[in-house]
Amino acid sequence: MNRALRAACVRLTAASAAVFGITAALAIGGPAASAAPALPADSAPAVSTRAVGRSAAARSVSAYLAFGGKVLSVAATKRGTPYRYGAAGPNAFDCSGYTSWVYRKLGRKLPRTAHAQYGATRHLSRSQALPGDLVFFGGRYKHHVAIYAGGNRMWHAPSSGRTVTLAPIYSKRVAFGRLG
Repeated sequence: MNRALRAACVRLTAASAAVFGITAALAIGGPAASAAPALPADSAPAVSTRAVGRSAAARSVSAYLAFGGKVLSVAATKRGTPYRYGAAGPNAFDCSGYTSWVYRKLGRKLPRTAHAQYGATRHLSRSQALPGDLVFFGGRYKHHVAIYAGGNRMWHAPSSGRTVTLAPIYSKRVAFGRLG
């Protein structure tokens, strides 16, 4: 993704967050001003329709960012759920059981193992990865999978005796993938 398109997507995301913040406050009966700063009446959105509005690539990234946000929301609902080898939820998970459960809740099907999930995704560089993408660990054989949360963080079911958690990506040797 080129630098201008990435910058436009960041501005679009920031503008969307402000709109959603106001909408959420109004929906629960709270004051709109406390949810997001008010924009001056004469200010225009930071997003150029010429740069983003007409670009199919930008619309695609924007749609994926929205999907990625849903992935992270569903992933967070299982924080604290225990790890159990071979478990696919909802009361216990192993790593690939967790990722497949989260995606299934959003109508997307993933294979059962981390290595098979890697094979089912479009492979990405770290700089192309967006929140909601998958993070894979291991060399040629991928033995662990997590959900990329952005900012070098991931949601995952780590190992026996631990629970689903949001954690830093602990290795520099990772691969990223996006389900098509």
